[in-house]
Amino acid sequence: MPPVRPAPMQQPRPQPARYRVRWVASPPPGAWPQRRKPVAEHYSGPPSYPVPPRWGFPNLVWRRPTAVPGTASGEVTAGERLRVITRSVLPVLWTFAVLALAAAASEIWRYVLLVQSRDSALSTSVVTVSDTFVITTGLLTTILSLLPSGLTVWWLLVARQAAADASGEVPPRRQWQVLAFVLVPVVNLILVLPIVAELEHAVLRRTRETRPKPSRLVMVWWGVWVLNWLLLGLVIVWRFRDGVQALADGVVLVALTDLAAAGLAVVTALLVKRMSGLLAPVAEKRLRLLRVLKVDGAPDPDRRERPASSVR
Repeated sequence: MPPVRPAPMQQPRPQPARYRVRWVASPPPGAWPQRRKPVAEHYSGPPSYPVPPRWGFPNLVWRRPTAVPGTASGEVTAGERLRVITRSVLPVLWTFAVLALAAAASEIWRYVLLVQSRDSALSTSVVTVSDTFVITTGLLTTILSLLPSGLTVWWLLVARQAAADASGEVPPRRQWQVLAFVLVPVVNLILVLPIVAELEHAVLRRTRETRPKPSRLVMVWWGVWVLNWLLLGLVIVWRFRDGVQALADGVVLVALTDLAAAGLAVVTALLVKRMSGLLAPVAEKRLRLLRVLKVDGAPDPDRRERPASSVR
């Protein structure tokens, strides 16, 4: 018998590649009715009514849109609020500057009397008047310093919002950060400069990509601000010293502190006036309401005859 040959191994047949095919059926052109294009209507003149219509505009005098209640334009904007606050801040700052100068003059007078008392006796009436002057101006300056400080901080917050509304951008810092950088002692010596510089940057309509560069007025204001706080802290520490010479030196330090406070009030008033003028350049007192007195050279309006069937 011939040898039995093993059967050859059967190779698996390769499966044909299956491609995912998506059949999309679309109607042939012209199967759907085409939409008709709207025909432009011709103007046939103003509307006419067989009788006078019952509707119409209210019989009101023309007035500003902001005076209409219940409308969005009736809301007070930050720019309008800034004008009101500025009119209150500037007189208070100038008044405080005059009061601080009076307090400094009273302290200088007291120091002159101290120098004169080394060689001769002083009059009781002069010393009494000097002490009364020092106590009165000192108390008024200390108590009334809270009013310009609070109004200036309020003006700062409103001015930041007005500058942001004018530029259409969001303020770079939140209000609590601004209050912390301005009111917290020691911290406000350095961080108050970026706050004022950012406000000036926004008031001058500069882009956010450029770095704020404080002007000379802002740098002078910051220098007087730091000097005022340093002198105030030195006066508080000097009060704990004893001795005649320490009391005399304390009088000089108080006089210098009052002069620094007066200078700070003056520079702050100039800064507020400059930035408020850039944000709201036109004062309300300079605006005049326009009124039509007469019209010359205008053609007569076309008058239509009233139908006989119309009812009054």
